Amino acid sequence: MAKLYFHYSTMNAGKSTLLLQASYNYRERGMSTYLMTAAIDGRAGTGKIASRIGIEARADTFDKDSDLFAMIHKRLKQGPVDCVFVDEAQFLSKDQVWQLARAVDDLKTPVMCYGLRVDFRGELFPGSAALLALADEMREARTICFCGKKATMVVRQDADGNALTDGEQIQIGGNETYIPLCRRHWREAVGEAGA
Repeated sequence: MAKLYFHYSTMNAGKSTLLLQASYNYRERGMSTYLMTAAIDGRAGTGKIASRIGIEARADTFDKDSDLFAMIHKRLKQGPVDCVFVDEAQFLSKDQVWQLARAVDDLKTPVMCYGLRVDFRGELFPGSAALLALADEMREARTICFCGKKATMVVRQDADGNALTDGEQIQIGGNETYIPLCRRHWREAVGEAGA
């Protein structure tokens, strides 16, 4: 039975690694996968999902105007797809999450989404909020804070290493920009230790 999955975490938890590994496992067993990623994140190159540990794969890209149901339907006309994998799922719109749910329900195709749960301000991304509401199954990928506790938050820092507390929700970056922290250390970093 096809399901909509949401694998979520903070930065540096290995979400893309998990996606690429799962896709590889399908392909190793002779099955076909369809990979999608957000066009806005071109750190690894356009149309590429890459992990910090050095593995990567080609993927179709989506933007805010893409109809993901139509993209999946078109890909299915080219041949069977045993699972759809979506990287950077936090950049999905609420409508696009519904499109993925329709692909699961109407096209009987499993969809696994991987993305951030919250932004550097501790607020849900629209795509993540919709996935938390609509996913059939959710799984947390874990990483740790420098103190050893589970990291559930992320701080955005400037060039001098100072925590930023405002700005656009979306700013593409990696280890040079974002640091995963536990809630306590996130509060300290953003100046809300007594909140």
